[in-house]
Amino acid sequence: MLGLGPWELLIVLAVVLLIFGGKRLPELARGLGKSVTNFKAGLNEEQSEETETTTRAQQENGGPPKEKTG
Repeated sequence: MLGLGPWELLIVLAVVLLIFGGKRLPELARGLGKSVTNFKAGLNEEQSEETETTTRAQQENGGPPKEKTG
């Protein structure tokens, strides 16, 4: 991980709890989870579009590009 031991994580959790309070932590965790989910979906969408574009270009050009041998 980031070189954080159990005591450091406990201190970070305590500071976050003091700053945001117990009632806001579930909201923050939900928001963070949704953000990560949307980010991953965006990456997968971009990757599939890139693959689709590459496949379409290969079909238009008659197949995959041939490797040059030296």
